[in-house]
Formats: sequence, C-alpha cells, structure tokens
Amino acid sequence: LDQSGWVIFGNYLKNLAQFDLGFSFRHGMPVADLILERVGPTLLLMLASIVMAALLGVILGVISARWRGSWADESISTFSTIGFATPVFWVGLMLIVLFSVHLRWFPASGMLTIGVTQDGFWSTMADLLWHLTLPALTLSLFYLSIYVRITRAAMLEVYGLDFVRTARAKGLSELRVSVRHVLRNALLPVVTITGLQLGSLLGGSIVVETVYSWPGLGRLAFDAVFQRDVNLLLGIFLFSSLLVVVMNLLVDLLYAVLDPRVIGRNS
Repeated sequence: LDQSGWVIFGNYLKNLAQFDLGFSFRHGMPVADLILERVGPTLLLMLASIVMAALLGVILGVISARWRGSWADESISTFSTIGFATPVFWVGLMLIVLFSVHLRWFPASGMLTIGVTQDGFWSTMADLLWHLTLPALTLSLFYLSIYVRITRAAMLEVYGLDFVRTARAKGLSELRVSVRHVLRNALLPVVTITGLQLGSLLGGSIVVETVYSWPGLGRLAFDAVFQRDVNLLLGIFLFSSLLVVVMNLLVDLLYAVLDPRVIGRNS
C-alpha cells in the first residue's frame, strides 16, 4: 500500500498473468484456493435453478399458448406475474417458514448434514438434493416467470406463420405440430434469454446463498464486502465475469444446434 495506484494495478495485472489472484488475509489462504472451494456449490445451485426454471417455464408457456384465453392460460399468467414481482429474499424466507419450520420437510440452511459423508455416496447425494431443493426453487421462481412469458409469446408468434398452417393442412396432429414445428422454433428466444440471464442469476445467488447459508461464491462475496477483503472480492468478480463469458459461449453453441441456419448465415 506504500506504492502509487498505477504501480499497484500493474503488479495486480502481472500477478494475474501468473494466475495469482492474491492472498486473503481474513481467511489466511490464497484467493484462488478459496474460489475453487466455493465454485462447485455455486455452479450446482445455478445449474439446478436454470434447469428447473427452463423446464417448468417452457412447459407452462406451451400450455398457456396452446389453450390461449382459457382458465389455464389465465392462471399461468397470474402465477408468472406474481413470481416476477415477488422479491427473491422474501420467497426464500417464506419457504423456510413453511417447509422447514412448520412442515419440517426440508432443512433451513446448509449444504450437507454433518457426518452424512460417512454413510456412502448415494446417501450423500440424496442429502445434497434434499438441501438443494429450497434454494434452487427460490432462485428459479423469478426466472421461471420470465421463461413462461417468453415461451408463450414466441409460441403465439410461430402459430401464425405459414409453415404451421401448411403442417396442419397436411393432416398432422395438433400435438405434433405444437411440439415438432412450433416449439422448436419458439425455443430460440428462450435459449437467447438464457445467456443474458446468467449474469443476473449469479447476482441473485448472493441473496439466496445468504438466506440459506449455502457455501458458495455468493456467500463468500457477501462476507468479503463486510470484512473489507479487497483481494478476495476482486478475485470473485474476475472469476464471475469469466464464468458468465464461458456460459454465454455455450449458449451460443446450443443456439447453433437448434437453428443450423445460424452457421449458414455466418459462413
């Protein structure tokens, strides 16, 4: 700290080139080791939340678009509006009160029960899923509402295109038209929005990991702010940025698989 800002910044970039993220004096260990310890739980929570939100959101969006104007459409639209407007931390607290305090179906915090690893692999996995359910459900509720809206709007737009009318004129069943022709084309904006949501999903995990005491990067970043652990906070921000870039690259590759015309237009 006795050097100028430019010298400190230059030394930091020099250390980054050697994959050295610095030392956390609060935890007494290198920042890279701390991040590697916590990245697994965060990735598990993010992937579980995004898969849950995407699957349920697409299914509900398809139902809403297929029976537009029905009671199912109105119910799903109301549910998605409420889920979109409800704060994530409030949902987490309410789920803890309901399912942990009153019903006692799920644990209120933590990632694993103490000593469960001694019972074998499958017992550990079952306990992990048991602890993961409420945090993943909390984090996915907001994004599920977005997927419902996007899927419904995309399905209704594709239903009005000429190739859908041609498929119906050929005598194809409504189920086959909806799944094979309409849904596949409607999934393109869903995949696109997934890449855009990864950054906000990582930010939302900070709140969820704090509420449920989930030992991930979000909880680590939250503690680093209050402990003024600058090296650790910078390392988490850098790693999170790289993680979002990699995830968006994977989304782009998936987009090319769903729509081969993307490769044809770029070549």
